[in-house]
Amino acid sequence: MVNIEAPRLGLGKLAVPGIVLAQLELQGYQIARDGAPVWVELVDLSECQPEQVSERLSQSAGKYQIALVAPEQTALASEAMRHGAQDYLLLPLDADQLVSQLARLMHLEQDQADVVAVSPRSRQLLMLAHRAAQTDASVLLTGESGTGKEQLARFIHRHSPRADGPFLAVNCAAIPEAMLESLLFGHVKGAFTGAHADKPGKFEAASGGTLLLDEIGEMPMLLQAKLLRVLQEREVERLGAHRGIALDIRIIAATNQDLRQAVAEGRFREDLFYRLDVLPLKTVPLRERREDILPLAEHFLGQYGDGSRCHFSDAARQVLLAHDWPGNVRELENTVQRALVMRRGSALQVAELGLPETAQSATVPMETESGLKASKRQAEFQYIVDVLRRFDGHRSRSADALGMTTRALRYKLAQMREQGWDIDRLLNASDAA
Repeated sequence: MVNIEAPRLGLGKLAVPGIVLAQLELQGYQIARDGAPVWVELVDLSECQPEQVSERLSQSAGKYQIALVAPEQTALASEAMRHGAQDYLLLPLDADQLVSQLARLMHLEQDQADVVAVSPRSRQLLMLAHRAAQTDASVLLTGESGTGKEQLARFIHRHSPRADGPFLAVNCAAIPEAMLESLLFGHVKGAFTGAHADKPGKFEAASGGTLLLDEIGEMPMLLQAKLLRVLQEREVERLGAHRGIALDIRIIAATNQDLRQAVAEGRFREDLFYRLDVLPLKTVPLRERREDILPLAEHFLGQYGDGSRCHFSDAARQVLLAHDWPGNVRELENTVQRALVMRRGSALQVAELGLPETAQSATVPMETESGLKASKRQAEFQYIVDVLRRFDGHRSRSADALGMTTRALRYKLAQMREQGWDIDRLLNASDAA
């Protein structure tokens, strides 16, 4: 596989200005034009029609692709992202923009322990989050419950210049209004009955770091007005005090509500919404990124397995993939924990997952597949891995050796990932050997 310590950048037949090439080489990137395996390939889509984007990307020899489009081709850029491109840049190439883009991708590649992100949509979200982390602007995280908004907020904090500062999270829906005000803003002695001493609030405690306001849509209107003042003035006034305290914090807000609808219904201040919605990021439901299901399940298995050599049976894997996960990642985490408690052996079975009958019945055809057919499928998948190893992960050469198109090989690899095959890990393991 590609050595990240000396990353290879594929340019194909792309005409790149000398100043850009010089900057890339100065940063330590190896330039490749020979079709050999590369870490990232710049894919010029400026001459493509929307219906040609998928095929053009499938011909790439890169582990990742960055699409290149003209300024007026933003729709083409969206199409490229939908078909798995990691990100896009506008032509003509700007050296600083390209180096910055590659640095973000490098950071994600080296920080796999932070998060589990296998699907293109997950990795695209992390790229945007990494970009947001480099600024101090407010971030608004939206998405269904259980999709990992707090984890994304922690990711932003870890990759920001404030990483050495505190990260504090406050759930605005879980605390009564009177207590929430004191918790956030702090109070001075005598501000109310029981206030026997000065106490700083979460805004002050998060100084130099990041404060996550979770379930921001549940914040009472009175506190919304005070929060707006904090964001505008960058200072907080404790309850009972008459002077402000300067703040140096980054605010991230999260909600599973449609705040625009809440504004229209008079439940959320419009001015506060626009203060928070500087950098909006939307998390993706687990049912829309099924490539992440098994890697996440394996992650939780390692986290809660207490070092035991547990694994999911083939039937259990199929059930995990078939379930729609209305509770998203949180539901998956709970399912894995439940299976570990209920297990009767090292292989976790379907019954031990405790999922609804609908999820189990959806996979009956797969579970009752004949042993011979299953063995043939496994042998086919293993052969594909062996060929990829032989050609150092090069997709087009491997496809030729397998007697199929590159696009067909990518389809096969997607099938393998859906069934729990960690292609990158298998190929990297062969390198390590």
